[in-house]
Amino acid sequence: MNFFKQLGSFMMMGARAHAKWELNVSNTILGDRKRLLILGLLTIPVILGSIAFADQVGGALPELLGGKKAYSPAFYSTGIFIVSILIGMGAGLITGCIGAGGGFIIAPALMSAGIKGILAVGTDLFHIFAKAIMGSVIHRKLGNVSVPLAIVFLIGAIIGATAGGVLNRVLYEINPVLSDAFITTVYSLMLGFLGIYSLIDFLKARKAPGAADEGAHGGKSEGADMGGLPKKLQAVKIPPLVKFDFDLVPGGRGISWVFLVLSGALVGLAAGIMGVGGGFLTFPIFVYVLGVSSMTTVGTDIFQIVFTAGYASISQYAIYGFIFYTLAMGMLLGSLLGIQIGALVTKVVPGITIRGFYAMAVLAGFINRIFALPAKLNAMDVIKIDPGTASVLESIGVWAFFIVIGVFSVWVIGTFLTNIPKLKGEEV
Repeated sequence: MNFFKQLGSFMMMGARAHAKWELNVSNTILGDRKRLLILGLLTIPVILGSIAFADQVGGALPELLGGKKAYSPAFYSTGIFIVSILIGMGAGLITGCIGAGGGFIIAPALMSAGIKGILAVGTDLFHIFAKAIMGSVIHRKLGNVSVPLAIVFLIGAIIGATAGGVLNRVLYEINPVLSDAFITTVYSLMLGFLGIYSLIDFLKARKAPGAADEGAHGGKSEGADMGGLPKKLQAVKIPPLVKFDFDLVPGGRGISWVFLVLSGALVGLAAGIMGVGGGFLTFPIFVYVLGVSSMTTVGTDIFQIVFTAGYASISQYAIYGFIFYTLAMGMLLGSLLGIQIGALVTKVVPGITIRGFYAMAVLAGFINRIFALPAKLNAMDVIKIDPGTASVLESIGVWAFFIVIGVFSVWVIGTFLTNIPKLKGEEV
């Protein structure tokens, strides 16, 4: 029981760190006119294509590049583009309002909308990469980048991302349904742990008056004091040692390259399989396992996301046709807007309410994926279940998911609109 509690806490810390990164990236992009212009220019061909060249463009694409025949629906259409914006906005609202990663719902949402799992993963990764590239300048503002730490970590991340990408593609080649079932299972486990922990955290917060009033974006100076595990790992002197945090400790702290490579491989594997960039794991691993200060972690985390997401999305998915560019651009637009609205709403909504909605959103994602699993397992003859029953379960999961996310989104946007005068007053 204690293990599951620690696992949930570990994942929640990572989700919050990744959300903080998303918020700062959004502020960087929207606060710079040049970046906004670039974003607008990138959007023009997507919009024009979705309006004027839907079937022509999709039909003309060779299968390797994601034509309709190969990886449907990787072609332009107005409806698909609008859906991608709404999915991105929903994820952005969760990220901005709750202060924990809403990106976890993107792949399940895309799969629920009829996108193949491997295409959803590749598209999500590319969307994160595009966002990281446009906001990469923020590493200068958010902390120090330890270049030796980052380079050794990236060695493992590239190995892990390659393994994750190859695994997804091999499963897809064996059977597309097997690929979907594998990705669905991974998300079910992750969302199940995170959802249960979030619900318990919410119920505890309701009983603690002080905790109920806390916002979702509180920060700590984690990593200044090390726990038992980081001390043990840093005591293992397998050369060469990578040095960091010279400003905290005379001579700096040191960790063996072995643990950095292994940590990078885990982060890269998660990124390659799930399409979430890996950033949600980097922060808790660096701070609570390796003993890196939060200041160094933040900058190094941003640095690694650019390269891990970029490498995984391009080398493992893009060149094989597993990226849906229309969706990626729509999600980028929607998430940037949603993050900003969500972040403003935190100023007028109690933290306890926000925690409750986050628990509901994550559990809705869990129900969505776990209810989709029987139909996939039945299609592979792993289990025997009436096809009608499996279809009903899958439909319940889809409707439950989109109703919860939809209600949450409407509530956040409604709260934002009704509190505009108050928010303007705070800015003044």
